[in-house]
Amino acid sequence: MTDNFSSQVPFKAAELPIAKRDDRQSLLVVADWADMEEVAPIADAAKLRLLGVTGLADASARLDEQTQCDTLLLFCPIMTATLERLLVQVETQAIQTGMAVVLVAGWDTIDLVFACIRSAHTQLLCDPDPVELAAALVTAGDHRPLSGSVHEVDREGLRLQQLSEEVGRLARTLDALTQRNKIAAAPSFDLGPRISDRPSDYIGMPVITSFTEPARPAPAASLTGQQVRDMLRARRIRADFLPGDLFADPAWDMLLDLLAARLEQERVSVSSLCIAAAVPPTTALRWIRTLTDKGMVLRHADPQDGRRVFISLADDTAEAMTRWFGASRRLLCG
Repeated sequence: MTDNFSSQVPFKAAELPIAKRDDRQSLLVVADWADMEEVAPIADAAKLRLLGVTGLADASARLDEQTQCDTLLLFCPIMTATLERLLVQVETQAIQTGMAVVLVAGWDTIDLVFACIRSAHTQLLCDPDPVELAAALVTAGDHRPLSGSVHEVDREGLRLQQLSEEVGRLARTLDALTQRNKIAAAPSFDLGPRISDRPSDYIGMPVITSFTEPARPAPAASLTGQQVRDMLRARRIRADFLPGDLFADPAWDMLLDLLAARLEQERVSVSSLCIAAAVPPTTALRWIRTLTDKGMVLRHADPQDGRRVFISLADDTAEAMTRWFGASRRLLCG
């Protein structure tokens, strides 16, 4: 008697349509302007596995349902009623799970987004260009620590080269996608005029006599906010005579702005400080975080609006800058 089972065609596992294992780190995109087809090339260029794309209104539920997510890219250029709650949820999950977060804000939301950041690894961009967004995604997706072996330096150099290549490739992909103009409602990656070309609070001020008269300079304690802003104005007009990109010094410009505000007893918001830096906003945000980490500037929650944070000089920084003004005046007037 013939065994019916043994007479069948032998089982071949290779013939089954088994998907190839994908060990890439995962990426979830939250945006109101994109779909899977539009975002997939960006994820592929960043060497990330795209989990999906969801709108801001559905993002909270999607995060609750998502069992594992390595990187979250959240576009929030416009203020919405539920944005603050979503940001708090994202930052809480980032701290609990180690999820990397890239937040892309606009000028209308930058203060709120900055105030909600709690994770040390969250990256905040504002109106980023393709290179800035590419660098953020590559950094977020790179979780490969150094081994600590004797070849650590060589491996670090190789990794830096690989990161540079990845950023370049991803930037080209982003640039090609934006130039195709397929997404009419997408946030523009074109920065347009530099921040230094945008209107600001700085206006022309009269010459301060203490800077120009050969008389004995006043003591540092007499420093005024107007004098500090006059120096800022002098730094700005360099661009009228020489290429402005040669003199970008955002950290110093922000410290001067904060010193003037301190002397005038004014508070400075994050968005205002970004304008004072006279560089693209993402660069300014990076410097604000650096100065905060070094303890040179401090964050203060707005007691009347928890969705905003003010930045101020630390006392030691203010004292050091005041002494610098006194020393520099002696050099200028001596």
